[in-house]
Amino acid sequence: MAAYIHPTAEVDEKAEVGDGTSVWGLSHIREDARVGRNCNIGRGVYIGPGATLGDNCKVQNHALVYEPAQVADGVFIGPAVVFTNDPHPRAITPEERPKGPDDWTPVGVIVRQGASIGARAVCVAPVTIGRWAMVAAGSVVTRDVPDHALVAGVPARRIRWVGRAGVPLEDEGDGRFRCPETGEGYTERHGVLHADKDLS
Repeated sequence: MAAYIHPTAEVDEKAEVGDGTSVWGLSHIREDARVGRNCNIGRGVYIGPGATLGDNCKVQNHALVYEPAQVADGVFIGPAVVFTNDPHPRAITPEERPKGPDDWTPVGVIVRQGASIGARAVCVAPVTIGRWAMVAAGSVVTRDVPDHALVAGVPARRIRWVGRAGVPLEDEGDGRFRCPETGEGYTERHGVLHADKDLS
């Protein structure tokens, strides 16, 4: 099934949008951006030049995905989320002239498979959000988020572990955790959470 592009959306002719993807009203996908298959790009979303999204992603209304963000398959980006790309933002140079493209180097946010970023969260590049991690709504992420971590706050800190279903895991003691929804088991080793099936 071909992609659906709303008449009010702006998709650059050099952008790539995969089959089965919907791009809703007033969204803007810039040149050389790549959006995978079966994604849902909500109203008013901005995806910067050269940014990449994998398959089966959901980007909610008014999210700003600035280049050179790299988003893997199955990622959820909530309403009004912002991915920054300039660690030292200024409108002008030290010589007081307007900054142009040659006056700074964009750095990106990386989001691994299955992660979720809650509404109005800000991810301050350069950071990596790990596989199946979850960023709580309104958080400000200033450092890397481990796989399966649930982080919250300003700045965001890990408060729980979550499984692939996104539900906080139950602590069974001795570094063992279990998902109450799927029954999947996990083991924590040296501050890193592993699914038991990945350890076998």
